[in-house]
Parts: sequence; structure tokens; C-alpha cells
Amino acid sequence: MADSTQQLLKSVFTNGPIEGNNTSVLELLNRALKLVCSRLDCNAAFVITSQFDKVFAVDSDIIDTTEQQCVSYFGQSPDVQVLFNQSVNNNLRLCEALFTHVHPIIYSAADNKPAATTEPIILEHLLQTFSSLKIDCQQLAISPVTGVGNVKVVLATLCVADQTTIAEQQPDPAAFINKLLDDTAYQLASSLELRRLAVVLDSKDKQYQELFQLLPMASSLVDLHNNVVLLNDVWQSTLSIKVNDNLFDLLRPEDHPLLNDTLHIVREGILRQAWCEIPIKNGIKNHWYKFSFCHALNRQQQLLLIVEDVSERYRLADELSFHSNHDVLTGLPNRLQFENMLDDLQKDDDHVPACIAFLDLDQFQVVNDLSGHQAGDLLLQQVATRLKQLLRKGDVVARLGGDEFGLLMHYSDATSAQLVAKRICQQLFGHEFTWKGIKHNVSASIGLAQVDYDDPDIYGVMSKADAACRLAKEEGRNRWHFYNPDDPQMHTMYNQMLASVDITGALALNQFELFYQLIEPLDKKESGIHMEILLRMVQSDGTYVSPGIFLPAAERYNLASRVDSWVIDNLLKWGSDNLDTWRELSMVSVNLSAMSLADQKFMSWLEMRLMVEPELVDKLCFEITETAAVSQLDQATGLIDLLKPFGCKLALDDFGSGFSSFAYLKCLNVDYVKIDGQFVVNLCSNRSDKAIVAAICQLGKDMNFEVIAEFVENTDIGEYLRNIGVDYAQGYAINKPTRLAELTNGIRTPWLTDAISIVSSEERQALGLSATD
Repeated sequence: MADSTQQLLKSVFTNGPIEGNNTSVLELLNRALKLVCSRLDCNAAFVITSQFDKVFAVDSDIIDTTEQQCVSYFGQSPDVQVLFNQSVNNNLRLCEALFTHVHPIIYSAADNKPAATTEPIILEHLLQTFSSLKIDCQQLAISPVTGVGNVKVVLATLCVADQTTIAEQQPDPAAFINKLLDDTAYQLASSLELRRLAVVLDSKDKQYQELFQLLPMASSLVDLHNNVVLLNDVWQSTLSIKVNDNLFDLLRPEDHPLLNDTLHIVREGILRQAWCEIPIKNGIKNHWYKFSFCHALNRQQQLLLIVEDVSERYRLADELSFHSNHDVLTGLPNRLQFENMLDDLQKDDDHVPACIAFLDLDQFQVVNDLSGHQAGDLLLQQVATRLKQLLRKGDVVARLGGDEFGLLMHYSDATSAQLVAKRICQQLFGHEFTWKGIKHNVSASIGLAQVDYDDPDIYGVMSKADAACRLAKEEGRNRWHFYNPDDPQMHTMYNQMLASVDITGALALNQFELFYQLIEPLDKKESGIHMEILLRMVQSDGTYVSPGIFLPAAERYNLASRVDSWVIDNLLKWGSDNLDTWRELSMVSVNLSAMSLADQKFMSWLEMRLMVEPELVDKLCFEITETAAVSQLDQATGLIDLLKPFGCKLALDDFGSGFSSFAYLKCLNVDYVKIDGQFVVNLCSNRSDKAIVAAICQLGKDMNFEVIAEFVENTDIGEYLRNIGVDYAQGYAINKPTRLAELTNGIRTPWLTDAISIVSSEERQALGLSATD
């Protein structure tokens, strides 16, 4: 043993424990050992514990004090905790034996006192240690291992030779010493465990405090009275509230119930965590904060509050809400917001007199075409600014889309609304708009309507204003028109507006049905039926709406291409489902709108749809009106180029309605020309009609197209047409439109038989023949 260790041990035996940094622990051990020495009248006592002194130091880390860790720790060190942190050279075997020994050991060096030990090697090792210190050991007593919590204690006493101890005076010295050591070791272990726990708790509290301060979000502890009792550093830079301030003092009175409910949910255990978002004035504007509460798990039953600034999210939400209700270009309310305002007005019980107006800029497309969309956008912004200046205070102007604006005028009648419309027309017409040296004229057409609170919804008054606006455009632009239900033009326009709504609904609900009408060959031997496909809208009561009512509305409101798509798609589906009948047919004609010709999206769809039905398309013939062909010659030529590879035919409908169209025939490679019905219906009695029809027939022979005559309402017309060389006839004399679903075969039944000679009406009368013979 080193000299320093010997001197240290001698000092302990003679002078008692040496004071160290952990004074309270050393004093506790000192008192325990003095008690043992006095009770047993021994020279010295010592303690071996599973705790190092540093475990009890406030500023040290807590180490694992299990038996295995303790043995491992002792094994790494040559020292054993003996005599109040005094080191004695030892080894792992001694340490391990002491901490696993469970029986009392009584040993006496006197020959007349037999040794009582189960581990003589350990005791001999200890005795050898004391002998090396030149201590005459008379008696050594060691307690079993006593454990309380994470602390284990072994207590031992040592008496020198020639001393009669108190224990020897007892009837059973071994039992007396064992009980005393056991009791003292248990008390010592309990005291050390309490001390350890106190240090652990103190260290935990410090760690909690450090962690609390290091939280990256504003955090505080709130007591049962909703007062702030502790704040972290982040809080200081987030909110102005201080310790002892009440949370409710931060909020507006109207927000108190929300915070109170959130606190109640957590404190009553309904939820382990709850949060609410509350606006708080921070500086000159309100900030939105998210307050999250949970239990702090301390004896004071405090709540941990974490505060997060969510103002940016609310700002973005407000911005999104603004964009969803306002036009991005002009900043005005959009159609959705305008309709919501109108809906709120209509539901108002006060029934405030009000008018609305639809304003449409005249020839706005010219600005886009000549100067570009940037110029158009700037013009819209300028018009929006002028409209806000020209309206009365409290009135609303909204951009409904494109170059259309909506006006909502409260406390307004027809007179005041027309004064506003007059002022707008005059001011906009005087507005100068120039873009890169190009000056554009600005004017507007305005439709006005009184808000009728008897209308079931807002779309009634909107349709009236829209119809009035369109009528103002048709009357010459730069004017206004107030809706009058007694005006025939207005009535027609309004019905078309309503029809457009019906078309949209019918397309969505598939409320259309296909009909067919025969196109009869007059001087040809055809076995199959040649027919034209017609369309009817089916109402909820099962009645049909004529295309003369809804097709103009479809053209006006850009629904024609959707209607044409429905017809072609459903016709081809019928052909696939009735393939045998389809193969018997000679030709199937389908009308295409002029709007569809100009719709590139529709034309692409048509090409793809025809490619899907290769066995059906060669029977198709597409009809376009003469007006559409003349006004859209490039589109008509493009349609021909699209159809010819599929084997489809092309017919020019309503031919002759535009007399100048004769010059365009050489540009169009059409297969059929349908003579407009106005030249056919009175053919037998009108010399002019006869001349025109005869000229068209001759034109067909010269230019290699076949001629179809519409509006054939009797056999006289049919016979006359055949006599002058017209190829086909179509009209009520042949058959009326019939549901396509009723067509069961495609075999033709001739209308005019070859047995009847072609004679004039006068000759028939002379022969006594009726018109139907």
C-alpha cells in the first residue's frame, strides 16, 4: 500500500473523518459511525456504499447507481469507498463479494473465539490490509448488504486487541452487533437515498429551467388564477406581458369566452392539450397568436403556455379570401362577390328599392387585336377607376368577366338608374385611350333592371339586365336600355337568356333526344335511307322544345359547340348499338354550328371522335350554313380538309339566302347544296322561285354537286323538283321528324313512284287526278 494511503487511513482511525466538499454527506456518515462506535465501544467503524461522493454533488452528473454499474465502476478504479471516502488499495473481487454478501460476519482473532464467516478469504484480505497498517485487529464485524432505492450500504466495525467491547458483555454478542449494524446501515442507506433524490430533483429542476429557457417558442407557466408566473427569453421579444400579469388583460373582452373555454378544457382533463387563436394588438396593428395549453405536471397545477405568431397565415388567408372575391386586374369585386351582394340584398327584409346594371364595353376585342392584351388590361383598369368615380356613394361596381361590369345601385328607381347610365355612357365615350400612338374609341352598352323581390333567386334580375344590355348593343351601342317586359324584343331576348340556362341544365342532365327526317331521292335508285339528324330538348313534363327556340340561345351564349358535341357523340353511340341498321343507311346528315367551326377545341375533338368509329364515319354528311361558309371561309375549308380523309361528305345548307355566295362555291368542294326553303315553299306558283331553283340545279350539274330542296310540303312540289333535275327533297310531304329510337331498319320506302308520270298541276286537273295520286 502506498505511503499516502497508509497515512490517510491512520488519520481517519485516529482523528475521524476528513471534511470535504460534500460536507452534509460526510457529516451524515460521521454521525452514523460515531453512533456505532459508541454503542459497541469500538475503536473505529467504516462504511462501504455503492455511491460515490460526486453523486451527491449539486454540480455533477447523476450516475447509474445500480449494483452492476457500481461493480463496473469499482472495477475500473483501484480504490474502494472506505472510511468516508478514504481510499484503501483493493480490487474488484473484494468489492463484488461485499455487495453480494447477505450474511453477518463476526470474526475474532482470539483463539478461544471461533471464527463465524462464510467468506474467510474476504476477511483475511481485510485483516491483511489492517495488519499492513500495524493495527492489532481483535474483532471485525460486517453487516449484510442493505439497499434502499439506488443506495447500497455495507457497515463494518473494528476493535483492537486487549479491549473488552460492549458487545462481548451481551448474552449473544453476534446478534447484538448484527442488529445494531443492520439498523444503522438501513438508516444510513435511507438517509443517503433521500439525499440522492433531493440532489436528483434539484438537478432535474435545473435541467427543466434550462430547457424551458431554451425553447424556441414563446413559453410561460400560468397559475390557477391565469397569471403568468414564469417566462422564457423568447417571450420577452414576442409579447409585452410580464410576470404576474393576467392573460385576460391581453385580450379584447369579446375574445375572453374563447380563452376561458380553452383553459377549461385542459384543466378539467377533457383534452390533454387545447389551443385557440386570438388577435392581440401589438404595436399599431393586430397580430394573431396561437395559444397552446397543457399541464406543466408540477405540484402547483400550473399550465404550460406556448405562444406562436400566426399573423402571416391569417394575412395569407385574408389575401386568398380577397383574391377569391375580387378581380386581380382591377381590384373590383368579382362575379361571385357581386352575386353574393345581390343575394344578401334580395334576402333583406327591408326590401330596399334597388337597380342593377350590366355594362359591356363596345368593340373591346378591337383593342386587344390591334394593340395587344396589355393595352386591353390597361383600358379595363382605367374603366374600373372611372366607374367608381361615376357611381353614387354606397353603390357597387364589379367586374363580371372579360369586358363586362356589374353595377348595384341601392335606393334607386328607374329614373335615377337611367341618369347614372346616361352619365356613364357620356363620360366613357369622352374617355381618351391611346396606346403606342394608336387612339381607341371607348363606349359602353348598359342594360338596367329593377330588383324584383318576388323573383325566386337573383338570376331572374340578372337575366333581365343581361337581356337589356344585349338589346342595347343590337340597337347601335353606346346606349342604355331599361328592361321592360312588355317590349317584344326584350321578351324574345329574355326568353333566349332563360333558354341558355335550360341548355346548360339539359347538357348536364342529358335532357336531349335525337330525331330524324328523311331526305328522299327524286330520280335515283337508292336502297338505303338518306336522313338528317335533328335535335329536341326534353322538358321535365316530357314535352319537347323546338330547336328554333333553344338553338339561337346556344349560338348567342357560346353553347353551340357543346350542343354539337352532344349530337355527334350520341349519334355515333346509336350507330354502334344499331350497327346492322346503320349499314343499311345511305347517308346521315348532321348540322354544325358556325360557332363550332371557329372552335379549335371542338374541331380537335371531332377529329379524334371520328377516328374512334372507322366503320361508321363514311355514312356521315356534315351540314354548315351558307352564311357560316361565306363568313368563315378558312374554317369551312379546314372542315373539308378534316372530313375528306374519313370519307365524310359536306353539304351547304340554306343556299341562296345570301346571293353573293355564288362566287364562293368555286372555293368550296362541297358534295351537296340544300336550297333555302323560302325558294321552295311557293315554287309551283312563283316564277322567280322557279328561276332561282333552276339556276341552282344547273349550277350543281356544272360544278358537280347534288342539290337538295327543303320545305317540300306537297307532291306537286316534289314532282316539279324531279322534273327540273333536283336530286333530293326534304319536307313534311315526305315525313315529319321522328324519334331516332323508333327507327328499326335502314331500308328506304320510295315516296314518288315511277308509275306516276311527271306532269304539271294543270295537266293533272285535266286528267282528273288529285294532288296525291
